[in-house]
Amino acid sequence: MRSCACPVALVLLGAAVCAAQPQGRILGGQEANAHSYPYMASVQVNGTHVCGGTLVDEQWVLSAAHCMDGVTADDILQVLLGAHSLSKPEPSKQLHDVQSVVRHPGSGPDRIVHDIALLKLTQNASLGPHVQPLPLQEEDRELAPGTLCEVTGWGVVSHAGRRPDVLQKLTVPIMDRDTCNLRMHHDGAVTQDMICTESHRRDSCRGDSGGPLVCGNVVQGVVAWGSRVCGNRRKPGVYTTVASYVAWIRNVTNDDLMG
Repeated sequence: MRSCACPVALVLLGAAVCAAQPQGRILGGQEANAHSYPYMASVQVNGTHVCGGTLVDEQWVLSAAHCMDGVTADDILQVLLGAHSLSKPEPSKQLHDVQSVVRHPGSGPDRIVHDIALLKLTQNASLGPHVQPLPLQEEDRELAPGTLCEVTGWGVVSHAGRRPDVLQKLTVPIMDRDTCNLRMHHDGAVTQDMICTESHRRDSCRGDSGGPLVCGNVVQGVVAWGSRVCGNRRKPGVYTTVASYVAWIRNVTNDDLMG
């Protein structure tokens, strides 16, 4: 997951856009219990997993804006729901075409701010035990340092770049933003609309971008950016703060996702 001082080392479809900090993977985690994260989505381009996402209502998936960098009109953009294994047949799987993508207007390929996007499915997802939306965090408040949150995804699980076939999970502690902004860490690059988590050998990484940071059963953040070398404790993981964008999300979806 992540970005660099030169805006962002976006890693999408294996192509580094900025050669400094990659975006999104789960390093040091473990296999999730099958189908225990029914909100989890795999964002796929031409049949290949590129990013994570969160189902936030029947027709909308929340992800990161940078996941759409390099995706053209000729590409087939789809969202896989209800999956544990990306490759094996599972009765719960639903593969949906994406009707439209709405990136935050402040996002861009040379920027790390406002890294959030919404993907509208062509058809409503069929909700059930293995496919369920997750509520958004609407209260814009700081999480106490040390608060434990969970991140899930199908991103890289080793420094050698090995990708898992089954969903991985990881528990990460929140890091104080002032600490995260110290020169030894992200040197002032982390805004009020971002959340940091500690990343010592346990981190999200390439392929996890766009996935959810879940705290207290709500979507607290979206996997955004961090270090070129995931798991580097000097470069904490950084997430887009969902609560900062609730009004924008509601405006785009024309619905109250909070219920």
